[in-house]
Amino acid sequence: MGVSHISNRTKERAPGWSRRGVLTALGVSSAAALTGCAGAAGAAEGTTGATGSASATASASASARATARREPTVTVTPADGTRKASFTSPVSVTVADGTLTSVTVTGNDGSTLAGSLDGTGTTWTSARHPYSGTRYTVTARVDGAATRTSTFTTAAPGATFAGYFTPEADSTSGVGMPVSLNFTHAVTDRAAVQKAITVTAEPAVEVVGHWFGDTRLDFRPETYWAAGTTITLTLRLKDVEGADGVYGVQSKTVTFHIGREQISTVDLSRKEMTVRRDGVRTASYPVTGGDADHTTWGGIMVISERFEQTRMQSSTVGLGDEYDIADVPHAQRLTTSGTFIHGNYWAADSVFGGRNSSHGCVGLHDAKGGADSSVPGYRFYESSMLGDVVIVKNSGDRTVDPANGLNGWNLSWKRWKAGSAL
Repeated sequence: MGVSHISNRTKERAPGWSRRGVLTALGVSSAAALTGCAGAAGAAEGTTGATGSASATASASASARATARREPTVTVTPADGTRKASFTSPVSVTVADGTLTSVTVTGNDGSTLAGSLDGTGTTWTSARHPYSGTRYTVTARVDGAATRTSTFTTAAPGATFAGYFTPEADSTSGVGMPVSLNFTHAVTDRAAVQKAITVTAEPAVEVVGHWFGDTRLDFRPETYWAAGTTITLTLRLKDVEGADGVYGVQSKTVTFHIGREQISTVDLSRKEMTVRRDGVRTASYPVTGGDADHTTWGGIMVISERFEQTRMQSSTVGLGDEYDIADVPHAQRLTTSGTFIHGNYWAADSVFGGRNSSHGCVGLHDAKGGADSSVPGYRFYESSMLGDVVIVKNSGDRTVDPANGLNGWNLSWKRWKAGSAL
């Protein structure tokens, strides 16, 4: 059965085909496949070569474009050529596709803006704002690239304020002289203004500011300055916004000096003034103070103005036409409201040391014209200076208002510090 089956399959072969022919045909088919494979391989190689050449060109172009994109781009804020730039923001310099090595910003007033780079070296920011009304040149240096420069000009403020200070720069005053500033415009941001003002002393001592209203700021230590102290006032008010839209204009440093210590005590119950210089009693003068209807302020007062001769009119202190003396000698102001310690030539000699008869001032015997150097009025004036302390006691009146003159010493240290905005 099996042979017959085999025989039948043999008979089913197609006519004209022999084993050799089949093998030959298989060989040809095999050769075509290889050729086909070889042709495919060859075509792939040829395609790869063409594509590789195109890819290399594209890669070179991309590389060129990448190189062009990597050219550093520097951006300065405010932008180059700005003519009314803000002065309330810092200056910034940034670089893309590069690293900043240094930045300098110089004003036409000679000032410079310091600043710092961030950790990546791509952004520089000024430490403070530029000044108003100033032309600045920005020079940015980038690693491996050309230096960039740009300029801008800041706007001018619409409204300004200044602080007029006492004492005068380089002057010498007594130990009671505070540093007092009077502002030309009411200050609403007291903290910002006070922060822009510093007062230091050598020898060093804590100095604190105290506001008397919105236009006056005084500085003093806890007790009188030490004799020989040098005081430095630093004003950095320029472009500080003291009130809405109102900016400061000052940037300066000044020094003052404290001379010897002189403290005079007026006892109006005894009608006598005792003068002590550096702790040693140097003089005693008979005086007259305010009468019962015009009592003299009590408390600690500081000499704030000095006149060898001045006119005094009762109408200026609310007393009508009670007096008008054109040539009061050796007058030294103790209060803004009109209290002086001064020479008096029109009262009898017996008044001094005998009774209080003035309209509130402290009077010492003097000569008309003020030329007699032997009288108390002359001698006390010659021994005094701005900032000297005059203490009035037993006057029959209350303590002077600390804001009435340079008389903040009447406030305790605790109350004084409470008046600071910082």
